Amino acid sequence: MSLSHDQIRRIVKLARIAIRPEESEAVRARLSCVLALVDELRAVDTTGVEPMSHAVDVGQRLRRDEVSEQDNHAVYQSVAPAVQENLYLVPKVIE
Repeated sequence: MSLSHDQIRRIVKLARIAIRPEESEAVRARLSCVLALVDELRAVDTTGVEPMSHAVDVGQRLRRDEVSEQDNHAVYQSVAPAVQENLYLVPKVIE
């Protein structure tokens, strides 16, 4: 797919990229190559190919779900100004 210079100007404006007028032809050539690659990928027959989330079919190593820290909530709440039923009480800020 070949792009015109008007299309290049529009793409550059939408992408908010500053290019000099003499760079327009180089940008057009590079974008045309990218679009040609996209067209080439679209032409590939993918019927029967199952989508995958990763190129390598590897399982996730998981760690054991174990408690690694001790429960310190009583210590933390002992220095709090106000606690009720294991909840911190804070002053009302919205009337």
